[in-house]
Amino acid sequence: YRELDAGTYLVEDKFDGIRVQAHVQAGAARLFSRRLNEVSASYPEIREALQSLARAAIFDAELVAWRGGRALPFAALQARLQRKAPSPGVVAEVPLCLMIFDLLALDDRFLIDAPLRERRAYLEALDWSSPALMLSPAQWLDIRAPLTEAQRTEIESAYANARARGNEGIMFKAADSAYTPGRRGRFWLKLKRELDTLDCVVVAVEYGHGKRSAVLSDYTFAVRDGEQLLTIGKAYSGLTDVEIAERTRWFLQHTRRREGRRLIVDPQVVVEIAFDVVQRSKLHNSGFALRFPRIVRLRPDKAPQDASTIAQVEALARGKK
Repeated sequence: YRELDAGTYLVEDKFDGIRVQAHVQAGAARLFSRRLNEVSASYPEIREALQSLARAAIFDAELVAWRGGRALPFAALQARLQRKAPSPGVVAEVPLCLMIFDLLALDDRFLIDAPLRERRAYLEALDWSSPALMLSPAQWLDIRAPLTEAQRTEIESAYANARARGNEGIMFKAADSAYTPGRRGRFWLKLKRELDTLDCVVVAVEYGHGKRSAVLSDYTFAVRDGEQLLTIGKAYSGLTDVEIAERTRWFLQHTRRREGRRLIVDPQVVVEIAFDVVQRSKLHNSGFALRFPRIVRLRPDKAPQDASTIAQVEALARGKK
């Protein structure tokens, strides 16, 4: 709440999916990942739905697994990731929805410099009759500084409702903000009260114990410091046996050197790590360690350059989160 300046904000749900950009023109549609790799063939039902739109446009959106009028957990979406040509059975088993939340261009006009209030008005005027396309639910909220008790209650209610719908939390987007790629700073703020998470790069793996003694289940991970990767922790829980088996095959093919049961691997796999506290430590070369780290999920939609930074870790440590 301390980060909210006085002003008008669009408050919408924070969905747990993957970020995509959709380009539509003259009955053709293309989808791009957050790194602008084309992924149209992986999501044929979304491409088909976009082709039905009568306007040329570029959308910013979140692709989510969707059933029964609500988003499914990210784990459900993972069955569709990295499939270049999903079978009809897979498409039917994991239905998708494109949750559209921003507009970069419409017809022959680029809108990245237009205020969010204007971009949202254009979005609300479009036809969203396809069940595979949805405009993100949102409401406008005038924020005072400091917050009144009534506004705190309203925000808490919006957050609770988003969580009840199965979503991560809520976003606050300044009404007068232009579209800025990447992090939005004070213009886009997130309220999400789960364990803190960091996106980390796996740099080393080890064989597990017991039933996992034949697979690489213990991951040592790192955060970015410029071009360097600095280790910050080790985790062995959170992934399924199937995921561990699949990653084991990959790590064995991408091993740089062996140190007994420990393998130094190509730093390409990104994992989301949840934890309790960031604390100073000499155990890792980052100078920090994570208390009670666990793997939330694999992040195949992210590259090592998208990983969290040492500056973020230091900020968390100062906040004693």
